[in-house]
Amino acid sequence: MKRLFAVALGVLTAIGGFLDIGDLVTNAVVGSRFGWSLAWVVVVGVVGICLFAQMAGRVAAVSGRATFELVRERMGPRLGLANLAASFLINLLTLTAEVGGIALALQLASSVHYLLWVPVAALAVWLVIWRVGFDLMENVTGLVGLLLVGFAVAFFLLGPDWTQLTDQLLQRAPHGESPATYWFYAVALFGAALTPYEVFFFSSGAVEEGWSSEDLAQSRLNVLVGFPLGGLLSLTIAGCAALTLMPLGVEVTTLSQVVLPVAEAGGRVLLIAIILGVVAATFGAALETTLSTGYTLAQFFGWSWGKFRAPAEAASFHITMIVCLLVGVAVLATGVDPVMVTEISVVFSAVALPLTYLPILIVANDPDYLGDQVNPRLLNIAGQAYFVLILVASVAAIPLMIVTGVGR
Repeated sequence: MKRLFAVALGVLTAIGGFLDIGDLVTNAVVGSRFGWSLAWVVVVGVVGICLFAQMAGRVAAVSGRATFELVRERMGPRLGLANLAASFLINLLTLTAEVGGIALALQLASSVHYLLWVPVAALAVWLVIWRVGFDLMENVTGLVGLLLVGFAVAFFLLGPDWTQLTDQLLQRAPHGESPATYWFYAVALFGAALTPYEVFFFSSGAVEEGWSSEDLAQSRLNVLVGFPLGGLLSLTIAGCAALTLMPLGVEVTTLSQVVLPVAEAGGRVLLIAIILGVVAATFGAALETTLSTGYTLAQFFGWSWGKFRAPAEAASFHITMIVCLLVGVAVLATGVDPVMVTEISVVFSAVALPLTYLPILIVANDPDYLGDQVNPRLLNIAGQAYFVLILVASVAAIPLMIVTGVGR
């Protein structure tokens, strides 16, 4: 049982990272428009986030240092500050979308307009961060989020035509979709899989839980269980949309359309389970992004930080999170679409990703920090190859967003 709960941090990170409101909708949009032709991007993204998180977790466990402490040291004050600004703004943008995502999920469950749920969602996030222990938070949210396995159940109940799905895997943009739109969604899916806040939360959580060199096996277990699980569920979400919505020419634009295939395949019981899973997943993502806003600033500026510390002991850390939640609520109160906010945020995540990935890659090869736990040769080659891929995605993201009108 102890081993089971040891993977909870990885599960929570995966559920909150791969299956937040933007990923739920984006995977369904991709499935309804492109079928499984972009499934390869999810696989590439899973391998990339496993490399990234494995290095970040090992650095945190061996050195006892979280991501932004290292960013400040290894990149210097100017470049480090630019990295901080970009990462913080992306975190804030994503946090806004996640609070909106909770509200949208609660609207599905209650038929009450999502704007009325926004302040409730933000208050609930803060109460959990303030009053609930780290272990309980990650265990409950991660395990309830596993109800999203219902998408996999629905996928198989729909009776997939494996020949058709394989044909989609081997083709590029379907008829009617431009190559630019195809590659825009490829970059968006890649950015969503490697969203920086996932690693901020994962490495900071490792420090919060007091990991050491003795916990490296647990770190690898978290990574190798949590992130592939999130990627697998992402593929089934796209698959459900490809099987039911694509043949009808229905393009997903709302969260309610995402769960339509589930209702068709499994009826009310499975639909209820999925809605509970969506609430848990978006809530977990909101917890991660809220904590990450505090982690980034506190670690960079050397403030006292940590969920285990009372607000009086880490005032700046806690105030940062409160202010960011209030900003998110204020933005959502304008009526902006939280789904669109998240789709934009994953694109900008791809833009900023090299600045966060590079310091971790450098430190993971530095014996002054890690001693004999530096990257082995094969892992280092893979890490460098992914850095090149990340740079390409970063350069291409904004031009593709402009050319395609955010994929429209």
